Amino acid sequence: MKYRLLTNEELELLENDLKQFLVVNHVYKEEWEEINKSNPKLATELVELFSDHVLQIVYEKVKFLEHRSVDSCFVFQCHPEKLELIAIQKKNADSTVDLSTPESIHDALTNFPKELTFFRTEKPYADPRELEIHKMLEQGCVNSTAAFWDALVQVL
Repeated sequence: MKYRLLTNEELELLENDLKQFLVVNHVYKEEWEEINKSNPKLATELVELFSDHVLQIVYEKVKFLEHRSVDSCFVFQCHPEKLELIAIQKKNADSTVDLSTPESIHDALTNFPKELTFFRTEKPYADPRELEIHKMLEQGCVNSTAAFWDALVQVL
C-alpha cells in the first residue's frame, strides 16, 4: 500500500466511486459480495488499491499546506518539482504570541511583528511529490490557501 487505507466514513462517502472502481476492474456486485464472504484478504487488497487511487488524485490537487503551533507557523507551496516554505516563529519562547490559529497569527503579524522571525526557503522533493504530501499530512499539516500564502509573501 502506497498511502493509507481510507476510513469507513470515507469509504461510505465514496461508495459509488468504489463501485465504479470495482466494475472497471471487472468485479461486479455479485462477485464483490462473494469476495467479501470467501476471501476477505482479497477484498481488503481491492479496497487498498482503491484507497491509493483516491488519495493519489487528492494529493495531485494539493497546492498549499500549513502546520501551526503556538510557537510557529509553516506554510508550504507544493510546486510540481519542489516545496517552497514560508515560516513564522516566535523569537522568544516566553512570548505570549500565539501562532496556532488564523486569528492569532493575524494578531501577531499586526501587533507583535518584532516578536517574530520569518524565513523563506525551498527544496526539491526527496520522494515523489504525492508521497511527501502524504507524509506531511500524516505529520499534522492541513490544507491551506493561496490567499494565506500571498498574504505572507506581502508581509515578507
